[in-house]
Amino acid sequence: MQDALRQFKANIFQALAHPTRIAIVEALRDGELPAGVIIERLGVEQANASQHLAVLKAKQIVAHRKEGNQVFYSVRDPLLIEVLDILRRYFQAHLTESMAMLTEMKQSESVVNGGKNE
Repeated sequence: MQDALRQFKANIFQALAHPTRIAIVEALRDGELPAGVIIERLGVEQANASQHLAVLKAKQIVAHRKEGNQVFYSVRDPLLIEVLDILRRYFQAHLTESMAMLTEMKQSESVVNGGKNE
């Protein structure tokens, strides 16, 4: 069972392993959008967006429905938006840590060099 769960997680992360696919999911944060609006918001070519949407559909991350000649997309489960929000917070926490380390390194370097690099 543990292996099946790990494979499921890997499949989700694999589907989200491209910045454009993450941008698509984030664009759908507030609800369903037609493909044309997604393409316009992301500033990508239609063919490129279609490829990424196909991956997201295949991995069941987005749902779609047709209405006339338009295809509308939505995030299949809003929990995924929460996961992306948590990853943003994780990034921000580590960025803050990295910036603090850089500041500390610069201060140490300044002490070692007697303030010559300032």
